[in-house]
Amino acid sequence: MLNIIIFGPPGCGKGTQSSLIIEKYNLNHLSTGDVFRKNIKDESPLGKLAKKYMDQGKLVPDQVTIDMLNNEINNCNDSNGFIFDGFPRTIDQAKSLDVLLSKKGEKISLVLSLDVSENELLKRLLLRGKESGRVDDQSEEVIKNRIDIYKKQTLVLKDYYENSGHFFQINGEGAIDSITDNIFKVVDNYIE
Repeated sequence: MLNIIIFGPPGCGKGTQSSLIIEKYNLNHLSTGDVFRKNIKDESPLGKLAKKYMDQGKLVPDQVTIDMLNNEINNCNDSNGFIFDGFPRTIDQAKSLDVLLSKKGEKISLVLSLDVSENELLKRLLLRGKESGRVDDQSEEVIKNRIDIYKKQTLVLKDYYENSGHFFQINGEGAIDSITDNIFKVVDNYIE
């Protein structure tokens, strides 16, 4: 199986690129944001708890995230692999994901890091907030808080995964097609 983590700050293009990777390699998309929104819409207990944190621009606690993600993985029986979008966000989550996959006889194949400047992230997220109505993308203060949390808590994953030999930095600015082509080259090289 091909298991990919797409990694980067809020607004870097993880969702856009994930869709294109999924289409080409026939993977299941596991976006914590989508999983959170589904649980919030369904008003599940985990969804209500996640919403409280998301509306404040904070990370959802690890155990809530892991419980939601585990439910989603268990619902994908005949998979070519997964793309993890927005997860893991902490070293503890990364270790929990390694354990979860190991129990299923799997591991992470590639970690793709999309690099985008902070100014570009802010522009993208404010635009997305206007277009989508997402509360967490409508306030510059909340967006900056999310980016700061990413820098303090999530960016440390770069070191964790760089040591694995499967970590690749991708320039996340420019034309979507160009970014996608660079990603496909990395994935195709891994598969070969």
